[in-house]
Amino acid sequence: MESHLLSSVSRPSSLRRVAQGIGDKTLQGVGSLIKLLPTGTVFLFQFLNPVLTNYGHCNALNKALSAVLLFLCSFSCCFSCFTDSYTGANGKVYYGIVTAKGLLPFWDPNGAASVDFSKYKLRFGDFVHSALSLLVFAVVSLLDSNTVSCYYPAFAINQKILLMVLPPVIGAVASATFAVFPNTRHGIGYPTTKDTTESSSS
Repeated sequence: MESHLLSSVSRPSSLRRVAQGIGDKTLQGVGSLIKLLPTGTVFLFQFLNPVLTNYGHCNALNKALSAVLLFLCSFSCCFSCFTDSYTGANGKVYYGIVTAKGLLPFWDPNGAASVDFSKYKLRFGDFVHSALSLLVFAVVSLLDSNTVSCYYPAFAINQKILLMVLPPVIGAVASATFAVFPNTRHGIGYPTTKDTTESSSS
């Protein structure tokens, strides 16, 4: 009886250790895919996820807070794909949201005089990139060791298999996607270049 109780108590801990050992390699396994995500979103998730999940030892409050974080980061990944940037006449980089009529700057009173915002119109590829970004973040976040231990600890056994299979598959999908829908935007969370105006509007 006592040995049975000890076994049942130690099982969650062992699963967490398995998840931790495998999950620590999650970001390494999808390292080539993380560049598809906004850097600020990735940093925010890496910083807050261990805290909000109590390093995988979740209660009801931890699960709720972690769910909010996952939602906000997912929204950020999608939203960033519908933003772009340009270099103003003063040499500063300005950001805005893309619309069917063109770019809508968040703040640049003199932007319309120096930049043709109609060149930044919303494209079908933006929706494709948004879906791809969300897919990549789902892999990174849902296979994270803390997330696994918090929501589905018994899944730790299969985590290693998915970490081996999913990144190459998604990488192939991403390569095909960018071949058909090249991404020339430099939105929020993505690196900008000196020729931001020209490259984004091409």
